[in-house]
Amino acid sequence: MKRFLCFLFLCSCGFTPMFAHNDTDVYVPVISGINGIELRNALNTNFGGQKPETAPYSLVVNLRSPQTKYKAIEPSGYATWQEIAITANYTINYNGEKIASGTEKASESYTFVRYLVASNAAYNNAVENAINVLAEKISARAIAEISKHQQGTVQQ
Repeated sequence: MKRFLCFLFLCSCGFTPMFAHNDTDVYVPVISGINGIELRNALNTNFGGQKPETAPYSLVVNLRSPQTKYKAIEPSGYATWQEIAITANYTINYNGEKIASGTEKASESYTFVRYLVASNAAYNNAVENAINVLAEKISARAIAEISKHQQGTVQQ
């Protein structure tokens, strides 16, 4: 019963979910590097597919190289746990005019072992997971800023 009342309250107040219109008209230009390709693909997926350059909104992303730091070291001096951190700066433009910008960071930990193949696989999985988290953060922020911008232009 409580859930039904909450639902009625939300419907009557004009609340609309932020991701209700997942097909956002945002062009994401090429982001350099292998990780940039993965990030761009994830962002385009979150925006409902790749849009043409003529889209009114554009999201320009500058992706920094992953930074690795040791999290656990054995008494022998070997590292056993590492963290990968990836940072991206972004700018949201509307018809060439900047409407928002920011920085997002994502990190992922992974086990570092002495076997080269296993270490590379763990590192690559950690980078992929961090890229996906970064894409979620940036797309959520972009959709919020675009929604706010669209409401501001409708009211004017």
